[in-house]
Formats: sequence, structure tokens, C-alpha cells
Amino acid sequence: MTDPVVRMATALALALGAVPAQADEVLVAVAANFAAPMTRLAEAFTAATGHTLKLASGATGKFYSQIVSGAPFEVLLSADDTTPRRLIAEGHAVAGSAFTYAVGQLVLWSATPGLVDAQGAVLASGRFRKIAIASPKTAPYGRAAMEVLVARGLEGPLSLKLVTGESVAQAYQFVATGNAELGFVALSQVSVPGKALVGSMWRVPASLHAPMRQDAVLLKAGAGKPAAAALLQWLRSEPAQAVIQSYGYARG
Repeated sequence: MTDPVVRMATALALALGAVPAQADEVLVAVAANFAAPMTRLAEAFTAATGHTLKLASGATGKFYSQIVSGAPFEVLLSADDTTPRRLIAEGHAVAGSAFTYAVGQLVLWSATPGLVDAQGAVLASGRFRKIAIASPKTAPYGRAAMEVLVARGLEGPLSLKLVTGESVAQAYQFVATGNAELGFVALSQVSVPGKALVGSMWRVPASLHAPMRQDAVLLKAGAGKPAAAALLQWLRSEPAQAVIQSYGYARG
């Protein structure tokens, strides 16, 4: 059977047309929740085009601060749609280049089977000591988590149980290592294609928080760079979207 990366690379080559004569490197800032699918997509992109992607993953808010301070990122894959718009408005990104590459899914997850129920009632049960979230100040998934607690009337009662990570990746690590019994993370972190779910989770209804629209944008450092433009085109293609959706994201 053909390797899935090879199949994606072939589809990518067809989607992008002729492979460029000279390969290049693109410096990409990737929201922490999207690190795993982006690593897989990067393999296919490099196989098809020869371009390499240098990926840095972290909190969207932290990337914003780094970009406005002169960090040389060329493409941003944000965890929200407001940060790319803000970067465009402030002259740090290319006007008209932003688009939604994925719509995220927030989940309440525990590494312990049976701890988290299908309605999220565990939040009010008192059956845990610590709950992890990403920082609401820098991470959109953290802001969404706080919106859920407010909607459930639990912001105050759970305030002393919160363990806050810089990014949703760190919130996941708190739960995975047992430093918190449960936490709000991205579905893509716990639902990996081809692997069974470890633990238990609640898919948080979208009605409990603002939409998790995740936008990509071409930053000024990547303006006029064919490899950066090719990456953004690839993320919109059907093969790339199929991979993205396999990690639990919806299409924008």
C-alpha cells in the first residue's frame, strides 16, 4: 500500500502545479493545538515541493507579541481569527491573505477512563483536585475554556482548582502527567487518527463558547516568497483539508 505521506505529496504536486526549480525554507508559527496535524502536513509539503518548513508551536498570544517585536516568522497558523486580523491592521501581515484553515473543537479530557462523562457534569462533582486550562491571556483555547466555566456558573467555585499553562500544549501535559486530573484541551491532541482514545472526554458544545475559527495569514517577512504562498495554497487544498478534518477539526 502506498505510504499516506507519498499519496498526499502526489496530490499536493497536482494541486500546486509544477514543482519550483529552487527549494526554500518557510518559518511557520503554529498554534499549539495544531502542532500534530501540521507536522504530518509538512512531510507531504516537503516531499512534493522540496520546500522545508521550520515549525515553532506555542500560544497564539505569545506569537503575536514576538511578531510585532520583529520575530522573522513568515506564516502564522493562529488558534483564532482575531490575531491575524489584528496583525494585518497593524501592518505586520499581508492584507487579504487571511483565511480559516480549520475550526477547532474544545474538549474536557482526563487520562483516567470514566472520570469525564458525556455531559461534562464532572465539573460540578467535586471529584477532582486540579483542572488544567491554557492561559486565557495568550491562548484562544484558554479563553474558550473560561467561557465554558462562566456559562456553567463554575468560574468562582473552580478558581482555586485551576492549573494554568502557557499554551494548550502545556495544559495537555498537566493532565497527561497527572498534575491535574482533567483539563480543557483541543480534540486534535487526544483524538489521533488510527489510535484509540486514552482516558475519557466530553466534547464541549459550541454553544458554550465563541466559535474556534483558526485563521492562517501571510506575514510581512513572507511577502513575495513563493514557498510561503505555496504553503497557504496547500492548506486550502482538498488533500490537506482531509488530513485536518481527520484530527477532529471542521472546515472553515
